[in-house]
This record gives sequence, C-alpha cells and structure tokens, in this order.
Amino acid sequence: MNDLKGKRIAIMGGSSGIGLATAVLASGDAYVLIAGRSQDKLSAARAAHPAIAESAAVDLTDAAAVRDFFAVQDEWDHVVVCGSQTHTGPVRGLGLDEAREAMQSKFWGAYHVARACRIRPGGSLTLVSGVFSIRPDRNAVLQGAINAALEGLMRGLALELAPVRVNAISPSVTDTPLWNKLDEPERQRKFQSYAARVPAGRVADPDSIARAILAVAANPCITGSTLLVDGGDSLA
Repeated sequence: MNDLKGKRIAIMGGSSGIGLATAVLASGDAYVLIAGRSQDKLSAARAAHPAIAESAAVDLTDAAAVRDFFAVQDEWDHVVVCGSQTHTGPVRGLGLDEAREAMQSKFWGAYHVARACRIRPGGSLTLVSGVFSIRPDRNAVLQGAINAALEGLMRGLALELAPVRVNAISPSVTDTPLWNKLDEPERQRKFQSYAARVPAGRVADPDSIARAILAVAANPCITGSTLLVDGGDSLA
C-alpha cells in the first residue's frame, strides 16, 4: 500500500473483524489509530499487532464523545468507519428498542463521525454498508434499510465534504467474530450454503474487504461510489 505511505489513518471500529484487518494491512506503511468502545479489545488488538500506532476508546453512538475525540486530533488523511453492533430480524419480529439501537449504532455512528472528523483536502472518508441495501432479505429488512441510508448519506457527503472523497464498501457474508455467536457446526453450515449460492463460491475473509477499503481510500479519482465486495451476492 505505497500510496498510503506516511499517511494518517483513523479506523473507527478497528478492534476486530474488518476494521482490525484494515488497520493491520495499513500499519506497515501508515500511521494507524484504531478506535472502539472496548478498551480491553483495543489493548488486545495492539498487543497482537504492535505496528498499530495508537488506540482510543470512543463510543460512536455518543455524538459528544466523537466530537471531543476529533477536536484534539491532528487532521487525518483517511478515516474509515467499520464498527457497529446491530440486531437483525424481520420488521414484525424485531423489538423497537433493538431496531432503534441498530440504527443508532450503524447509521448515526457514521453520521457522528462525518460531522466531527477533520480530514485533509484530497483525503477520504470510507463507510462500510452491506449488500442488503440492494438485495433485501425478508429476515433482515432493517439492516437493508440502514445500509441503504448509509449509502445515501455517503453520496450526499461526497458533495458536501469535497475535496474530501467519500465512498462506501459493501460486503456480504464475511468470516468475522460476529459469527462466533453460532456454534462451529452451524457456522460452517451457513458458510457452506452461502458459498454454494454466490458466483465467487466462497465466504470473504476480512482481508479481502480491508484491501478494498484501502484501495478506495488511496485512489484520488473515486468519490461518491459504493464498491460491492460481495462475491456476487447481489447477483445471486
């Protein structure tokens, strides 16, 4: 990632999964900060990957905390928003409190970052949405709506924040710790079923999504775009 050499990159939601993979991939060339809610997870991530320069405990659902975090930081070259904790389920099966929490975490968390982050001209803000924005699932209607809202936010921000570039990466099933809530046999069944259905014939690993995030961040001619990294799930 030579295009990122010497750059300052803040990864919000960087303590695990896609965010951590992005941090690890970038930290060989760039100055990387990871942020998240759990100081224990952040400390463990940095202990395992000492090339990550810095960490900060920040709750993205807390607008004041996000504002205060960015207020004391130097400008960033690139900011990535990966982290969220969302409940899933059909509209008539998911509790309203859980639904509001999901929106607060994934959509409003990104919104808070967009309001507060300080990015150098020509730098970038990258959001992570998801394939349900264009391929709805009857059992994950809210997730699709949140992802679509994120992508709509991204396109508007690409105009508002220019010359800062704003984009979204849209993955599908990715082998991250979010799947650890399932026991191993059930997880493998779901992964095998997914891989058999999509054209790529495989479940994504976090590095595959991380490479797309950093490629979009480094490319000076990409803004206002959603890049599908979904193995063809949107086509299946």
